[in-house]
Amino acid sequence: MGLLKAALLGGAMAMAATGVAAQANVEKPRYGGSLEIGTVYVTLSALSWDPADFNWKHNHDTGLFYEQLFSGDHSKSVKAGGQFNYIPDAWLPSDAVRGELIEKWEWKQDPLRVEMKVRRGIFFPEKPGVMKKRELNAEDIVYSYNRLDKSPRKIATYFDHIEKVEATDSHTVVFQMKTFFAEWDYRFGWGYFSAVYPKEVVEAGAGNWKNVNGTGPYFLTDFVSGSANTYTRNPDYWDKEKIGGQEYQLPFVDKITYRTIKDEATFITALRTGKLDMLEAIRWQNVDSLKKSAPQLQWSRWLAQSGTFMAMRVDIDSPFKDIRVRRALNYAVNKDEIVKAYYNGNAELFAYPMHPDYVGYYEPLDKQPKSVQELFKYDPAKAKKLLAEAGHPRGFSVKVQVCSCSPDHMDLLPLVAGYLEQVGVKLEIQPMEYGAFLSAMTTRKHTAAYMMNNGHTNPTTTIRKSFTTGQTWNPGGWSDPAFDKKMEQVYQEPDEDKRKAMLREMTTYMLDQAPYIWLPTPYVYSAWWPWVKNYAGELRTGAVRPGPVYARIWVDQEMKKRMGH
Repeated sequence: MGLLKAALLGGAMAMAATGVAAQANVEKPRYGGSLEIGTVYVTLSALSWDPADFNWKHNHDTGLFYEQLFSGDHSKSVKAGGQFNYIPDAWLPSDAVRGELIEKWEWKQDPLRVEMKVRRGIFFPEKPGVMKKRELNAEDIVYSYNRLDKSPRKIATYFDHIEKVEATDSHTVVFQMKTFFAEWDYRFGWGYFSAVYPKEVVEAGAGNWKNVNGTGPYFLTDFVSGSANTYTRNPDYWDKEKIGGQEYQLPFVDKITYRTIKDEATFITALRTGKLDMLEAIRWQNVDSLKKSAPQLQWSRWLAQSGTFMAMRVDIDSPFKDIRVRRALNYAVNKDEIVKAYYNGNAELFAYPMHPDYVGYYEPLDKQPKSVQELFKYDPAKAKKLLAEAGHPRGFSVKVQVCSCSPDHMDLLPLVAGYLEQVGVKLEIQPMEYGAFLSAMTTRKHTAAYMMNNGHTNPTTTIRKSFTTGQTWNPGGWSDPAFDKKMEQVYQEPDEDKRKAMLREMTTYMLDQAPYIWLPTPYVYSAWWPWVKNYAGELRTGAVRPGPVYARIWVDQEMKKRMGH
């Protein structure tokens, strides 16, 4: 009940033929060694260690030591012979979910509630200066939720469906609901802000990486901003993995390091020379040269889980308040040429705000009304005509911020600017480091134009967070009370087929309003060396949370040595 039900069928994100899946299921796991990873966020350091900061990247950096109520079921992954590739940034279909810190859960009525049983035998390890070793209990879950709910950084309306959370005994947690809510499990179960942690960490200072301590398979043992996160194996971890019919204690690798490398050429070279065992986000421009220089690399290709666009603010005094201007700028950009010439075909013209893999929620461009299809066709003459009608016959100038952390955007935005200049619109490009770039948007101090990508997240949240009133990830400042009301109705609808129809309609409406310059969505490549075992290109199980994936990888150290690394 309430879990999204569509199954990931691969599609555009299907795994490339690697032979790894079959091999991983028959080889005997090996313990020890280390794993050097360039993650999908290889250019970005940790933003915050405190769960209450509502930091979108938190699970990425803490997911090896902070656990959650739910996680993805790895026995149903592609490498285990299942159908789930675990690539979406925050989507777990209902039959892809398993309990992590809880072992079972049940919906009950009068009052409407979910009763959860906490797993026994899960421990917070001893952390000198922070806490003694002790067992996880129901109060830890209640404490984690309440602290998040009271955070001044909380996303507006995020937990409005929850009446209260209470521990009825040491291993039972009850979530009392005000009403049915379609994303109840995602919001505080396996979502971006669902970490469970002890109050001792908060008392010691949850924002200091040296104090963090969770129930997960690793400890965070070092952090150097701009350089690396280092994690060391927790020998008392509770979970196991079944491989070849036999259960093995997790994790396998002794040490995992996330490398932070801002320069693209440097992280590509690090993969090529074996200094990185894995690199999860590679632009198409680098693929052919890597395949030639390092033919042993294993590969997967997947359609980016973030939509690319230039947001146009309608919540301030700007030319973009006029829909004719917003539509004109869409006509002015040759998006088909971007797919063919800039991405060399490694992109989809239309894949946002709904992702093509969201079966039943996504409608292809040729099924959209003519007014939406027009936004993806290059027509500079029509753009000039609309600009003139809107009172800008000579165009205008506008500032646009872009993150220097994205090589793709740093290359793409000047191309977009070139198209717009042909219709008289001049972009004043302002590159920013990620921290300042994100802060500008979250404090609503960003410029009238704002170049970014935004995670699809899941089929419901992709619409809610980007286009409803007051949401943090709504860079255009879009606000429409009638649209907000429809969003509320989606969340209260228990029938998923009805929700699909409602969301298709809402998606079409937002496309037609053109709050963004809709840009193509690129394909991305991941690569890893063959000594990386029990891996088939998975990126996360839960919201941007790769920790459970990495905990199941082992390293064939003899192979690595034979290959000269």
